[in-house]
Amino acid sequence: MLPRDLAVRCRRRVRVRGSPLNRQQHHQPTSPHLPSNHPHIRPIISLKLHLNALTATDNAYFYPWRGSRALFRRHLLSDRLPGPADHAEWLPESAKLELRRSGVKFMDITGYEDLGALNAERFVAAAVKFPKEPKYQEEVGPVLKNLTTKNMKANLEIFTHFHNRYYKSENGAASGKWLYEMVNKTASADPKIKVSQFHHPWGQHSVIAHIPGKKSNKTVVIGAHQDSANLFLPSILSAPGADDDGSGTVTTLEAFRALIAQGFKPDNNVEFHWYSAEEGGLLGSQAVFAEYEKQHRDVIAMLQQDMTGYNAKTIANGGPDAVGVITDFVHPGLTDFIKTIITEYCDIGFTETKCGYACSDHASASKAGYPSAFVIESTFDDSNKNIHTTEDTIDKLSFEHMFQHAKLTAAFAVELSHL
Repeated sequence: MLPRDLAVRCRRRVRVRGSPLNRQQHHQPTSPHLPSNHPHIRPIISLKLHLNALTATDNAYFYPWRGSRALFRRHLLSDRLPGPADHAEWLPESAKLELRRSGVKFMDITGYEDLGALNAERFVAAAVKFPKEPKYQEEVGPVLKNLTTKNMKANLEIFTHFHNRYYKSENGAASGKWLYEMVNKTASADPKIKVSQFHHPWGQHSVIAHIPGKKSNKTVVIGAHQDSANLFLPSILSAPGADDDGSGTVTTLEAFRALIAQGFKPDNNVEFHWYSAEEGGLLGSQAVFAEYEKQHRDVIAMLQQDMTGYNAKTIANGGPDAVGVITDFVHPGLTDFIKTIITEYCDIGFTETKCGYACSDHASASKAGYPSAFVIESTFDDSNKNIHTTEDTIDKLSFEHMFQHAKLTAAFAVELSHL
């Protein structure tokens, strides 16, 4: 998961290794976008990032220099989701880790500057209306009885034994291969389910399981991210990533398994996604949703499960165990429906919380124009502070709490498969 943002106002100067880059050194174009044929638009390792703190009045868009990436910070003055016309700033590749260590959220939009542009026109009059309450209890009930904590624990023990799952590392590629094989094995009971790798140039590939719908081409997506990162030396140091986001990975995998075991045959397409490179600025999910936008895929709902296992601080503070429901930068109608699913199918309640802009992969779906929502293990104040270190380990997690997230995930899939 991307760390919480600092409310830092973006200045019109960008400092790189102590040297300010101002308009005299790198002038701003009059358009918020560089032309596609501009000689600097695709430097060898250019990076363009959406960052969390750009104000509506700042124009922090710079021509890239060699070794730079472009970042976009979220508006402080608006809760609207970013679009292709929003401003970005160019920063070096090394700035990503510096921003992460400082708690600044961002989207690395290099190559995905126009994500959402096509859907902005297509979906103007096609707003999705979500139910007021669940109504497929008879179908959901047997699926929930198939869920077990045993499978989640066994899978997470394997997943956290990789030294790290950093998306640029050999370990990240190996863990991604294991996950792909595990999803394939799980899906083998139904030959109609297609499991594929969405290939990325950095080596760790996203995994997508497609359960075909019987009646429509609409698609419901459930996501988690498979990568982990130690923010000090991500390619070298250990990052077990048990909670972030090993917990979300095995939670959604268990819901996927239980649905298949029950012979799930949805009306709409239902897909499970395990994204690569969330820790690099939502790179994997942006690539996936950019492709879906090009293919004119009709994604009617996307739910992200990022960190589902830690409730120790909530319990220590005397609060009731609860699912954290994110309320900012999400689709309000879908979020309200998720609250009703928790109330109907989970043994614990929900608590509302906020995470700021671009805190996980649901932001990529939203930017592409698709309704998205995000749930987490608790309020952000009570969430796991061991993430992005060697201490994000399995012994700190509650599998009973993860079980509640698995129930939510399976119920979400069934209920919206009929929308």
